[in-house]
Amino acid sequence: MINRSLVRALVTSAALAGAGALLASCNGDDMSLANNAKANQPVPPKLIADMTAKDMDLQSPILVRLYKQEAELEIWKQDRSGRFALLKTYPICRWSGDLGPKVREGDRQAPEGFYSISPAQMNPQSAYYLSFNTGYPNAFDKALGRTGSQLMVHGDCSSRGCYAMTDEQIAEIYSLGRESFFGGQKSFQLQAYPFKMTPANMAKHRNNPNMPFWKMIKEGNDHFEVTKQEPKVDFCEKKYVFDAVKPPNATRDLVFDAAAKCPAYVIPDEVANAVREKQATDLAETARLIAKGTPVARTNTGIDGGMHRIFAARVPEGNTGLSEPGDGSLSLMARAPGTIPSHVNPPRAPAESRTPSENLLTGAPEQPKLVAAPAPAPAPTRVANAAPAEQNDGFFSNLARKVGLGGAADATASTPPSKPKAAEAKRSEPPRPEAPKATAPKPADTKHAAASRPPLKPSVSDTPAPAAKDNLVSGSAPIVSSNSFDSRFGAVK
Repeated sequence: MINRSLVRALVTSAALAGAGALLASCNGDDMSLANNAKANQPVPPKLIADMTAKDMDLQSPILVRLYKQEAELEIWKQDRSGRFALLKTYPICRWSGDLGPKVREGDRQAPEGFYSISPAQMNPQSAYYLSFNTGYPNAFDKALGRTGSQLMVHGDCSSRGCYAMTDEQIAEIYSLGRESFFGGQKSFQLQAYPFKMTPANMAKHRNNPNMPFWKMIKEGNDHFEVTKQEPKVDFCEKKYVFDAVKPPNATRDLVFDAAAKCPAYVIPDEVANAVREKQATDLAETARLIAKGTPVARTNTGIDGGMHRIFAARVPEGNTGLSEPGDGSLSLMARAPGTIPSHVNPPRAPAESRTPSENLLTGAPEQPKLVAAPAPAPAPTRVANAAPAEQNDGFFSNLARKVGLGGAADATASTPPSKPKAAEAKRSEPPRPEAPKATAPKPADTKHAAASRPPLKPSVSDTPAPAAKDNLVSGSAPIVSSNSFDSRFGAVK
């Protein structure tokens, strides 16, 4: 054990001393991947034990998957067979915006899609404890003219435009990314979805105008599901292309341009056939659920993002917002995984839009359920990131009839569109700690981070513990905020 610790210390020291370890932070300053105590915290022993049990190496490649509706972040890690397996699922403390991709600066949306995270995007000096930049906008986003910057996965549990974890969680996630880079991984893939791409969710959200985009990224999801390999991502004709290779006898390598015509390419037969089979099964199940009368998801009524129920249950007036329970595996936690700061901003859902479980969290009386009634299908909405397609409800209904399931999707309940809201006054946008101006000295961010929380965070524990009092985790020190949430998180991303 002593020898192992010594080797670890020597390897870390060498990595920190190497000139190649200097990386670019969010404000453009060169710095090391692990140049301070926060960024160099070891991977917790329990997580290492889990890796051993799953035949994984500490420094093998990782892959991250995010789901807004379930408010979950998954870390997948490559085992010794070369395939990725799920290592750990983290509840997301806060995410911003609505279900759907980010389109423009100021829309408060957390991005969706496939992004590549390099060491240069890791920020050990973040004012939100630790963070990494999602890389939005990618080539696909840029081809559509989408704007936005500094969209992060970070700590501090509060966000406007990002995915926010607790400080303890981001410390653990950061350590996993750091070790994969030390092991030779050039970048890890971030897959951000509106929800888990199941037939049930596709049926529930069939009328959402983002469905063409979601079908497109679902293809990448399906490639990963059937191969358990990181899908190769390219862009052309303003769309995603997954696992493309050059055709047989081709003499030139493939060259992709997100805004140009796609080159001639093929997808390996073993992958294409497996994906095609999965998609056919999913489509048939989606059509069956629609024919059965699966209700259409309620449209957003102005709720800003979501929060996992584990955190919402421990925050005064907490609400899950647009997040809904996942498979229930995380609900067994006896305490929130990390310190919930006093300035956390839970979603403020209108009482009439809450589910019964959410009303239980907030103490609000349960609202009467909406009565299903036929309603005209909404006018088709053109989504710039996908080719024109038939209305989703009609597509699934036709498929249901073809497979002999009967019923029509347009007979299911559809929530009337919410009344237009009056235009809100534009919020002021204070400087973002993640992206300070060139003239702002970086030490100010570091001092702020040090003043608002302890320099180190203990690892996230999965063992049961007594319930926390108020909004603090049992055994954790209270966090005294140096200023109000509005002044620190007023930036609209």
